[in-house]
Amino acid sequence: MSDVTVVLESISRGERRATEELFPLVYEELRRLAAARMAGESAGHTLQPTALVHEAWLQLVGDGHQSWENRRHFFGAAAEAMRQILIQNARRKSVLKRGGGQVRVPLEDLEITAATPDEYVLLIHEALEWLEGEDPETARIVLLKFFGGLTNEEVANSLGTSLRTINRQWFYAKLKLFRWIQAQNS
Repeated sequence: MSDVTVVLESISRGERRATEELFPLVYEELRRLAAARMAGESAGHTLQPTALVHEAWLQLVGDGHQSWENRRHFFGAAAEAMRQILIQNARRKSVLKRGGGQVRVPLEDLEITAATPDEYVLLIHEALEWLEGEDPETARIVLLKFFGGLTNEEVANSLGTSLRTINRQWFYAKLKLFRWIQAQNS
């Protein structure tokens, strides 16, 4: 068992000091995920990877009553927290209300895993919410890739499945999301 797993088990048993021990163990990986996610954000982006990690950490441990089943569950929760922070940040800055300021982008030019401007973060968030209702397992892969910044191999390891399965599901997810986005822009 890794140190992270041991500490997560301590947290689930209610040991108060365990949360303090967890942050140094996961910080570098969370920072790497945040940096990968934000590498190509729009030029005026004010949120930095370190700030994203710290805000996500505060959401994860804020009320002190969190417990995670395992490493995968923890990093999934961290990816979701980062997602929510990026969406809140994008909404604050967005002028997309009622269609204002939208720019048409050909779908073939949109790479979901590429860092995107705030408008695309909101668009992907809406598409992901739709996909969660249609296919929660595939939505989890999109969450880990887009908002968690994981590679297909890292997603496979995180979810305990084969790389081939993730490659197939990722292809399927992009197809479903592109079709949904296209329908929204029609």
